[in-house]
Amino acid sequence: MAGRRAGAGAGAGALMALLALRALGAAAHPQCLDFRPPFRPPQPLRFCSQYSAFGCCTPEQDAALARRFGAVAARVDAAMWAECAGYALDLLCQECSPYAAHLYDAEDPSTPLRTVPGLCEDYCLDMWQTCRGLFRHLSPDRELWALEGNRAKLCRSLSLDDTDYCFPRLLVNENLNSNLGRVVADAEGCLQLCLEEVANGLRNPVAMVHARDGTHRFFVAEQLGLVWVYLPDRSRLEKPFLNISRAVLTSPWEGDERGFLGLAFHPSFRHNGKLYVYYSVGVGFDEWIRISEFRVSEDDVNAVDHDSERIILEIEEPASNHNGGQLLFGDDGYLYIFTGDGGMAGDPFGKFGNAQNKSALLGKVLRIDVDRNERGPLYRIPPDNPFVGDPAARPEVYAFGVRNMWRCSFDRGDPATGAGRGRLFCGDVGQNKFEEVDLVERGRNYGWRAREGYECYDRKLCANASLDDVLPIFAYPHKLGKSVTGGYVYRGCEYPNLNGLYIFGDFMSGRLMSLRENPETGQWQYSEICMGRGQTCAFPGLINNYYPHIISFAEDEAGELYFMSTGTPSATVARGVVYKMIDPSRRAPPGKCQIQPSRVKVRSRLIHFVPKEKFIRRTESIPRPTKAPRRSRPTAAPPAPTPRPSRPTPRPGRRRGSGRRRGRPGTADPEPSNGAVRLVRPAGLSPGRGRVEVFAGGRWGTVCDDAWDTKAAAVVCRQLGFLYAARAAKRAEFGEGRGLPILLDDVRCTGSERNLLECAHAGLGSHNCGHQEDAGVVCSREDPNL
Repeated sequence: MAGRRAGAGAGAGALMALLALRALGAAAHPQCLDFRPPFRPPQPLRFCSQYSAFGCCTPEQDAALARRFGAVAARVDAAMWAECAGYALDLLCQECSPYAAHLYDAEDPSTPLRTVPGLCEDYCLDMWQTCRGLFRHLSPDRELWALEGNRAKLCRSLSLDDTDYCFPRLLVNENLNSNLGRVVADAEGCLQLCLEEVANGLRNPVAMVHARDGTHRFFVAEQLGLVWVYLPDRSRLEKPFLNISRAVLTSPWEGDERGFLGLAFHPSFRHNGKLYVYYSVGVGFDEWIRISEFRVSEDDVNAVDHDSERIILEIEEPASNHNGGQLLFGDDGYLYIFTGDGGMAGDPFGKFGNAQNKSALLGKVLRIDVDRNERGPLYRIPPDNPFVGDPAARPEVYAFGVRNMWRCSFDRGDPATGAGRGRLFCGDVGQNKFEEVDLVERGRNYGWRAREGYECYDRKLCANASLDDVLPIFAYPHKLGKSVTGGYVYRGCEYPNLNGLYIFGDFMSGRLMSLRENPETGQWQYSEICMGRGQTCAFPGLINNYYPHIISFAEDEAGELYFMSTGTPSATVARGVVYKMIDPSRRAPPGKCQIQPSRVKVRSRLIHFVPKEKFIRRTESIPRPTKAPRRSRPTAAPPAPTPRPSRPTPRPGRRRGSGRRRGRPGTADPEPSNGAVRLVRPAGLSPGRGRVEVFAGGRWGTVCDDAWDTKAAAVVCRQLGFLYAARAAKRAEFGEGRGLPILLDDVRCTGSERNLLECAHAGLGSHNCGHQEDAGVVCSREDPNL
């Protein structure tokens, strides 16, 4: 007891050492009593000083705890206080612990908070010996007071079900305290983040932008040609901001790349009301892309004057794919336009393709000046554009050699130092081997069609000594994904650990990925991003799942990061959701990131936001990471290309021979784990329904069961990321899997199993049925009973 009576100073020093920021184990999850991550206080705490480096208290909360400590001291006998002051400080300060939510049972918001933190049994028994009278001064719980004379019952009531988190044992638990407060990486190396649903019910949301006007509104564009206004409270205006759907060329076919593709507000929008859009148009068999200028209505700041359209630039499209679609304003005030190479496979236009032809506007990054265009030309050429004066080049060209850059962004720069500001990141969709991320610079050649990723594509062009192309900062093979979606470098305020992390994704595989630059070497380190499992995201307002087709990324006016994805990549299906990215390991101090949006007069009716997505408890993070390729130039001719995967039959209206389209799924899958399932669906069916196939014993096979029920279907749907099993289909309703062996029969599940192999079944490969009994499911993200 001598050490305990000596006060909290020694214990505080030990705790400070334990709170050094080392790697947080995947099982650990610090959370504060407000269900949000802990933080570093803006200044050191005076009372609970052991949590000055990292915890859950602001100086104001710390001062309140000090006043409570003083009030307890005034009520307790002096002799007892000499013995028990250290205990009182320990228990009061656990409200500042990074693990406060665990200690006070705050993970479940439907249950009342503990009034005393959860204690380890030996600590509680020790405290009871001399300081049991202290509990009535620390807690208003009269039931706890009644247990004061019964040591066993009292300590049992103060114990935690999860003994790893009881106080003070959690202080010496290396699994909990190693790298506390860093972004959590699971056993496979995936950074574990969480999501917050921001908007839903959208039809292929292709862009989300802000107007830089202080209102903190965000504008979400649908591929059909509508733009919606969302206010900072996430309510949506019923009247669209812009509706040019009659002019926009697109279709309901999944994967159609045409449509409304880009939106950018003029840097001086607050004063001139100008915005710019990028969309597809067509008449008969002729198609082209159009960049137009609009002005906001004089009568309503939440609506565009549709009669104000001025066509700035039009470029003919020889095919219906590879349409580009990004518009950005740089810090220089110029408008950057990102075009695709014109479509088809391998950029077959002309001798070297559009991308390498500086006299063509396709396959380029263009830069133009749209200021002071009320009279005279609609745009001017910036005098420092790299090919001004070159008779063999269009003066609009800023960079070339790109295939189909899908989503680019300018780096805002480090909030403190400004480092990185103005860098231009782009995701460039590949042909049949690699996807890449590029840092775009003035006048540079990004290699297509000579090169795809780090490797040669056109060998003759690749061997040309005058190519002088720039390698991507990162490229990944098609076993990782088949259609890159460029993202943003995080520069927001709310999640300091993410600062400098470039976050992007893949439309086809649904992977979220990240790159972080090593400032000493200039190399970029790859980490996959996974959704947090277990308790990591199981807090109010957070979810850990998203629709797989990642269409676009965005940042709001404050710099916080979002992405948009859909369950069905069709311009007419309202399955699109906007998600905000959340770091569950650390946040900025409360109050630091508060915004004060400028008031906006609203004329339209408001539709209040109602979230629909839910947290899904998983036993492992998905998808699994894949080792990234090395960054190097080829020194010899590349090997003969491998056969390309078979493609689904083109839908009516599609042009054959047009190459891989962004959004067109391939058939190559990463190596599955034992018990993995997939759905095989005939053409025309939406995702989430189909014949069930299971991977077992190193091969794929069918599930054949004429007694198949919704409990077994629920296991499949949960593995595939769906919340509900709407129906268990039987007797080959979705086709017979005659090309595969029958691996499972007589499957009986309770519905709680992690995969079908954990259910009771006849035995792997044992069956007494035929393929006409192949099982199927219909999965749903919404409760089918509602």
